Amino acid sequence: MFTGIIEDLGQLRKIESEGTNLHFWVQSSFTNELKIDQSVAHNGVCLTVVEISNDQYKVTAIDETLKKTNLGTLEVGNKVNLERCMRLNERLDGHIVQGHVDQTAKLVSIENENGSYLLTFHYDEEKSGNVTVEKGSICVNGISLTVVNSKPSEFSVAIIPYTWEHTNLHELSIGNTVNLEFDIIGKYVQRLMRK
Repeated sequence: MFTGIIEDLGQLRKIESEGTNLHFWVQSSFTNELKIDQSVAHNGVCLTVVEISNDQYKVTAIDETLKKTNLGTLEVGNKVNLERCMRLNERLDGHIVQGHVDQTAKLVSIENENGSYLLTFHYDEEKSGNVTVEKGSICVNGISLTVVNSKPSEFSVAIIPYTWEHTNLHELSIGNTVNLEFDIIGKYVQRLMRK
């Protein structure tokens, strides 16, 4: 479990291919605190640490993960939002995030709001059945955010300067793909309503 509060911007140092899997070597400020078999969210995708070497660690994304996320589009040098799993004895500053990406979305606009940024994303609601609600939680590239301007297949999020500077949102361009994890409670309600 995660909270959607990004701890570090890691840098992708190497990508290795093995069959349909991709191995990612990530450099992080907290690598020396990691251990093998620990879960770390990468742009919101929960991956297991399988190897550690100096200030870098390796995780593996299987074909299923690559098909449902934006990890397959990453290149060496890209920055990745990182979060270690939550501890139960600490505050839950974001919202409950599983690290299981539901689908991807495309960034359709970035508006500079003179002190903040308004980012709008489009996703395929008809295919997935996922929905957003006004002032509800959404996880974008692993970041816990609040939905504004919720519409069918589209929503916006308002980004404060701190989040803009300390995550990889500032590196996005129109048309880029992001990972989405919808609110877990909303997903259960949606499933029950369909029955």
